[in-house]
Amino acid sequence: MSGLSVSMCKATVPIAHSSHNHPFSSIKCSFFNNKNNPLLLFRVHQSQGFKPPGGNGKAMVVRMSYEAGIGVMGTKLGMMSYFQPDGKVVPVTVVGFKEGNIVTQLKTEATDGYNAVQVGYRRVRDRKLSKPEMGHLQKAGAIPMRHLQEFRLLSVDGFEPNQRLVFDDIFKEGDFVDVSGTTIGKGFQGGIKRHHFKRGQMTHGSKSHRALGSIGAGTTPGRVYKGKKMPGRMGGTNRKIRKLKIVKIDKDLNVVMIKGAVPGKPGNLLRLAPAKIVGKNIPKN
Repeated sequence: MSGLSVSMCKATVPIAHSSHNHPFSSIKCSFFNNKNNPLLLFRVHQSQGFKPPGGNGKAMVVRMSYEAGIGVMGTKLGMMSYFQPDGKVVPVTVVGFKEGNIVTQLKTEATDGYNAVQVGYRRVRDRKLSKPEMGHLQKAGAIPMRHLQEFRLLSVDGFEPNQRLVFDDIFKEGDFVDVSGTTIGKGFQGGIKRHHFKRGQMTHGSKSHRALGSIGAGTTPGRVYKGKKMPGRMGGTNRKIRKLKIVKIDKDLNVVMIKGAVPGKPGNLLRLAPAKIVGKNIPKN
């Protein structure tokens, strides 16, 4: 009876399973490049005679991305116009930094199965956190903080618990960053606002104005396909805006100006990480 095994970096580890025959004979993963590739490839080889439902029996590939480097968290303060030295006006988003951006935990392959740096942000009072949360932060010697996020890296060398991350040391003016945040919630909205549908005529006897209209056939298939664009909850989801340029870093005000708009309203939590650029920090192949 063949078992399930995981091959990582030329090391195979068997995995126990139940007495039922497992459809997969082995799972193999390999790096495109051991040093510079932020993508981890998992390739699942199927056993003989097994075909997935509706599939052709080929190998299934799942990619889990890594960050291009360590990042920080910040607070959106608003938008403004920034005048460059040449007189050009650039719309920028001002991001401020409250007390935080401290390393609270280092995760390694030996202890957690992957390498990551956990960062805390925004100091709060002790009574705002539960005892398990306080114990987790006290273990690293860190102050009480509201938000904890991980940055998955290929290596955690050079980091240590309770290390303070400074934005100026990680980024500089002209760099590109990926900014993640929660979009503004719009509530329950119709198809026109949510999916940019066109409405019907409002006059000339038309009875189709802002209604959605037909959403599928009758007897066949006799149902509505999943993913159909219909009215529903809009906004309030996590979104990432890629490759935004850092225009200005003001050390005196402890703010950074990023060209363009970012998700959320003023006061929203933002996650800033180095932008993934093919050929620079991501292999072309």
